[in-house]
Amino acid sequence: MDSAIGIIGGSGLYEMEGLEEVRELDVPTPFGLPSDTLVEGRLGGRRLVFLPRHGRGHRFLPSEVPYRANIWALKSVGVEWIISISAVGSLEEDVRPGEICLPDQFIDRTWGRQGTFFGDGIVGHVAMADPVCADLRQALWDTRRAAGVPFHRGGTYVCIQGPQFSTRAESFWYRSMGARVIGMTNATEARLAREAELCYATVALVTDYDCWHETEEEVSVEAVLEVLRRNVDTARRIVREAAARVPRERTCPCKDAARFAVLTDPGRIPPETRRRMELLLGRYLEEDR
Repeated sequence: MDSAIGIIGGSGLYEMEGLEEVRELDVPTPFGLPSDTLVEGRLGGRRLVFLPRHGRGHRFLPSEVPYRANIWALKSVGVEWIISISAVGSLEEDVRPGEICLPDQFIDRTWGRQGTFFGDGIVGHVAMADPVCADLRQALWDTRRAAGVPFHRGGTYVCIQGPQFSTRAESFWYRSMGARVIGMTNATEARLAREAELCYATVALVTDYDCWHETEEEVSVEAVLEVLRRNVDTARRIVREAAARVPRERTCPCKDAARFAVLTDPGRIPPETRRRMELLLGRYLEEDR
């Protein structure tokens, strides 16, 4: 099985001209079912695998998304790169609705989510100092001319629990932190992708100014959906261009991110936990004999 580029985003992203050999994949995982059926296809010789984050018909709250199952499922079908297409609010004046941000950092303000594959008898720690793959983000940055809208490079994505939008006080607080955009999903995905040794980067579609801006209307579902509808073609252009630019071989640190992560004596890992982690960390769990 050749390696693939995974696309997490809306359910209509795979409806693009030139996508061939399209098929659906039902992938059960040790962490339950993913958000929906995966859609696989080929574009310009690259294999792409699409997964609607919230399920077809938008059925999952940000805190209900089965993040572990989604990442495990993508890795199980050969995905090595994950491009996350996400709606965000802007926390900076010059990052305007309709534009694109490629953040390189996260602040995680969520709670109660299944944000790690570790546990149940296995302890591990991966480095998250640089949570976005630099090589993948560069490939996405190089799509900006084809995308046809302004791009902003770098910045911090603050990830809130949701499903409510932030209060005005919170919005000003996040701005004081130096965060550039605000969303509800990507920090959790980035953590799990790193544990799974997958490259991860966010394409943040700016839909609004959250509620801090004095002259713009505060964020609303109607406003977000209207901008997203306009941005669907932009997202497709980015995916199409990125498919030709993402390297075929990985030389980045992401591919070995969990090499020294596991602290538990392999002989003491429960058999069921070992089976669940085999796809992710099997090469590091060999017992000394």
